[in-house]
Amino acid sequence: MENLNLVFPEIFISITLMFLLILGVFKKKSTSIVFNLSIVTLFISIALIINNPFDTYKELFNGSFKIDQLSTFMKIITLASGIFVMLTSSNYLKNLKIYKIEYPILLLSSILGMLIMISSNDLIVFYMGLELQSLALYVLAAFNRDNASSSESGLKYFVLSALSSGLLLYGCSLIYGFSGSTNFNLIAQNLTSTNYALTSGIVFILVGLAFKISAVPFHMWAPDVYEGSPTSVTAFFAILPKIAALTVFIRFLYVPFINVFDQWQMIIIFISISSMIFGAIAAIGQKNLKRLIAYSSIGHMGYALAGLCVGTNEGIQSSIIYISIYLVMNLGFFSCLFMIKKNGIYYEKIQDLSGLSKNHPILSFCLLIILFSLAGIPPLAGFFAKFYIFLAVLEKSMYILAILGLLSTVVAAFYYLRIIKIIYFDPEIEEYDRDHNPGLKLTLAFSTITILLFFIYPSVLTEIISKINLI
Repeated sequence: MENLNLVFPEIFISITLMFLLILGVFKKKSTSIVFNLSIVTLFISIALIINNPFDTYKELFNGSFKIDQLSTFMKIITLASGIFVMLTSSNYLKNLKIYKIEYPILLLSSILGMLIMISSNDLIVFYMGLELQSLALYVLAAFNRDNASSSESGLKYFVLSALSSGLLLYGCSLIYGFSGSTNFNLIAQNLTSTNYALTSGIVFILVGLAFKISAVPFHMWAPDVYEGSPTSVTAFFAILPKIAALTVFIRFLYVPFINVFDQWQMIIIFISISSMIFGAIAAIGQKNLKRLIAYSSIGHMGYALAGLCVGTNEGIQSSIIYISIYLVMNLGFFSCLFMIKKNGIYYEKIQDLSGLSKNHPILSFCLLIILFSLAGIPPLAGFFAKFYIFLAVLEKSMYILAILGLLSTVVAAFYYLRIIKIIYFDPEIEEYDRDHNPGLKLTLAFSTITILLFFIYPSVLTEIISKINLI
């Protein structure tokens, strides 16, 4: 019981969820109150996590729930991302007339599932967290019920996600059957040798996890779901589930199965290379910004997974650095997307950015910085994200992976630079609205300044992450 304070964030969010649901049902016109209380809940949850020392290491509930540096850091960036997504999306939801109490409650439910996933040290606990996250995401994807594209994206995500969950659960059953336990630590102890069935179990679970981060060849849902979902939900999809899934990737591969590194290394290398190359090439022909960021995120997840191929602490740390910088870049990109509106209509085509710099110089500059960073242009934060990944890969002499990653970076730079060309050199179009809410401006300013000034003191992030050691 003395360690119960370590799970206070999850307990607090659970209790708050039930309270907000009751409040929303019984109090009329309570959407703004529920929305604001949800943001406060996330702030308090961060404070509860920070209240415990960063180097805390505890295993709770018979070792099925782990609190360590990895879970602490990933929970903080997950909750912080949730706050920024909610700050940016309130005006958008009002304009689309989907500003309802269910939205923040579903977001909180999904985030609670992610927190459970991040701390999971057991296949059953991990699966419970995954399903709690996914059930909320199914509804969020189809949240704009009056829009056929939103309903279609929700259905697509539900059907394909259910398939991936089934494969993942089958993988869990194989691992339990051949190791005699669902606990990660006990699986590692009982794993004296591998066989085809156990390897199949690992593969099935990796398939389910690869689906969650939209890695090739399990990416097929991402472009349609990103495009059809409300933009605020797309922003959520593009950032938060990937943090939780990458954490499970790290914990699943490096705790129970580090002794069979050779069995799964080539699988991760294949997924990584495929995602980097496909993400770079498939995005070139896109005309919709949300579809483009979907293909872009597939490529970025390829880079993040490249750090997990090397089997070292440095590789894990480089992947965590990458996902941290990736979320900042995406928050900035979606903030810009929320600002491209006129008379309550939001524009999503790349051509809608034509000549944006003539009437909106500050917005154009922010978008320029974000796109350059996504392309990995030095000295912006995106360059350092890729630099740490390739450094970890090259230290293990994995030259082919590094060369293919660099080549895909060059190809991907084309579609980012094309957008910049459209913004600065194409004929101008009509002005967009300038009345943006403070949360949106704050998020865009935070993202742009972080990306622009990261090179001055990168050790702020790297020193914290260097304390995360799993091997």
